[in-house]
Amino acid sequence: MQQLFIKKNIPFLAVLIFPFTIHAQTKDSLLTEASLTNVVAYAIKHQPLIEQALIDERITDNTIKTKLADWYPQVNFNYNLQHNFQVQTSIIGGNPIKLGTDNTSAAQFTATQNIFNRDVLLALRSKDDVRLQSRQNTSSNKIAVAVNVSKAFYDVIATMQQIKVADENIRRIETNLKNALNQYKAGLVDKTDYKRATITLNNTKAQKQSNEVLLKAKLEYLKNLMGYPEKNDLNIVYDSLQMEKEMALDTSKTVNYQNRIEYSLLSTQKKLQEANVKYYKWAYLPTVSANAAYNMNFTNDNFGKLYNTNYPNSYAGLTVGFPIFQGGKRKYNISTAEWQLKRTDFDIARLKNSVNAEYAAALASYRSSLANYTALKDNVDLAKEVYDVIQLQYKNGVKTYLEVITAEADLRTSQINYYNALYQVLASKIDVQKALGEIVY
Repeated sequence: MQQLFIKKNIPFLAVLIFPFTIHAQTKDSLLTEASLTNVVAYAIKHQPLIEQALIDERITDNTIKTKLADWYPQVNFNYNLQHNFQVQTSIIGGNPIKLGTDNTSAAQFTATQNIFNRDVLLALRSKDDVRLQSRQNTSSNKIAVAVNVSKAFYDVIATMQQIKVADENIRRIETNLKNALNQYKAGLVDKTDYKRATITLNNTKAQKQSNEVLLKAKLEYLKNLMGYPEKNDLNIVYDSLQMEKEMALDTSKTVNYQNRIEYSLLSTQKKLQEANVKYYKWAYLPTVSANAAYNMNFTNDNFGKLYNTNYPNSYAGLTVGFPIFQGGKRKYNISTAEWQLKRTDFDIARLKNSVNAEYAAALASYRSSLANYTALKDNVDLAKEVYDVIQLQYKNGVKTYLEVITAEADLRTSQINYYNALYQVLASKIDVQKALGEIVY
């Protein structure tokens, strides 16, 4: 009875279970905490560009197997059935004689084995390099995704920090506004103080709203780079103190272009082009293959008796094909392949120069950003100290509210510049690591 109940209610149970299955699958594809490490790891796994590269690896592997399949014996079967409405007539000794019968049929088994074939030989010798090149393309895409996602992540955090700074400013300004209003009511100051406070408060709120809109756009850009579902939220988590500790970088390192994925790709490309030169040189060699066939032949004027008698024949042989003259095509193909190989050497030389220039620019940007960060970090403490003193003096009637506004603006600017500088250092560090070839996947 229990089994009968389950069978009858399978559609109903499927309706109940299916939404929960979909929900579980969706939940697995989301991040509960979007830290930098988690965000990069998610992008490496879900970014469509990476998934396409992995598919390309499979396509490459299948293509290689397709080429290598020509090394195996090629066995084929052909079948033929033919009815002659008019049998061919030949004149033999002056007499017309019909050759053949009304019905013929034939079945043929053929086998061919390549002994020497330059196409198959090229596939055999270059298969490892072709697979390696495909994996290197995937690694190159992963590195690019990791770099772009990291920079976008830092950009998002910088905007989030600006919003936090705005919240702090709004709380301070609202407090100042109450103080200015109370002092005005007490007749200690005129109404310009609280009006200035109101103007500053409105401007700060407007700036915050602008940053909130900008943050949404930057989050969408980050999700796009990650391959993250656009309709789901991304819970960004970060630790500013930890990030400050991660800013350090050994600037005494020297660049080694051989560590770059671009060099690995060019090296593999050079090996493939060297194999290509050999391939065209093999065009002067003959192609050799062994072949065999077994033929079954049936013939009869009576269709019903067509397959009663078989007249078989079979053979085995060796085929050698030698190209004698092709108008100089082989010579020109070899020359073209050699020039392509030479061109790769210049690509490698150009890479050396570009890597050196890229590293120099990235290192200069890092040092400049780090120096700027150090200066701005001191400015935050100074600006906070100045603001506290001036605000206290304003409460005691020593300073004007205009000076409070100026001090508050200096504090806000120094805080924003400080956080921007922090994330600029981290972004510059990524460029340096990329130039050194230290980002590896």
